[in-house]
Amino acid sequence: MSHSALARLRPVGVLAALAAGALLFSACSSDASDDPAPSEADGSTHTISHARGETEVPEDPQRVVTLEPVQLDTSVALGVVPVGTSVLSEETGVPAYLGDAAADIEMVGTVTEPSVERIAALEPDLILGTESRHSALYDQLSDVAPTVFMETQADPWQDNVALVAEALGDEAGAEELLADYETRCDEIAEEYDTAGQTAQLVRPRDTRLTLYGPLSFAGSTLECAGFTTPEHDWEDISLDISPEEARDAEADLVLVTTVDADDPSTMPDAISDNADAFGSLHLVDFSFWITGVGPVGGMTVLDDLERILQEG
Repeated sequence: MSHSALARLRPVGVLAALAAGALLFSACSSDASDDPAPSEADGSTHTISHARGETEVPEDPQRVVTLEPVQLDTSVALGVVPVGTSVLSEETGVPAYLGDAAADIEMVGTVTEPSVERIAALEPDLILGTESRHSALYDQLSDVAPTVFMETQADPWQDNVALVAEALGDEAGAEELLADYETRCDEIAEEYDTAGQTAQLVRPRDTRLTLYGPLSFAGSTLECAGFTTPEHDWEDISLDISPEEARDAEADLVLVTTVDADDPSTMPDAISDNADAFGSLHLVDFSFWITGVGPVGGMTVLDDLERILQEG
């Protein structure tokens, strides 16, 4: 499939296309890990180096549990739909942008508080988690199934996509996904002449506004599409400001996250009252601009960005 065709596929289409072309890796030595042996019939494995050392994982895992949005998104994109996942909120559940393929994934708690008991009940053959969030659970999770940890969810998201793909045995699939994402960025940058324009994503919270920087998922996607993030003293991937400092979010394009992008009343007063400081101002869907970290989410954000640019 050409990169232009894949870039325009919706999440279900991406899943089908990549599932059809998934590649398997040859087995590596099993001497480096004390984790439980994989449950595959042929016992083939490969060894993954990760935040907690080295772990021997199944060559073709069938029952994966993910504890981080980027792990969920990447697994779905590569055609390995997890049997279980943690979510940001059990009330809102698995993000709808992932499509029907992900709708029936069982929840195992929240991203910050996954349940080892619920994970174990699913009898996984691979668990994917994050050292910065789940460090205290690593030993318990490793007793359930081979466990691979990213260092942090704040890493450049493409690096985390690569680690997930390596654990799933489909590095080639991830490389194709990320190449198509880059191509889609270039198409938008060229068509809408975004070079030299600034863009800022703002996430309203109860008592503050969070600005997302160039290393964040949304910020890096805006920059990939040709925009420049305004300069700030970024605290890792973001920066919190008070509502009274709302004008610090000034940019040519300002995007404000909400649970309902079609409801203008969800625009915070702090932003509305300072609208003259912003160029083009738009509400965007929180479920993929913030939590859609990964290849499917990246393409979904780029689709939404193009819609916004078309509107002018």
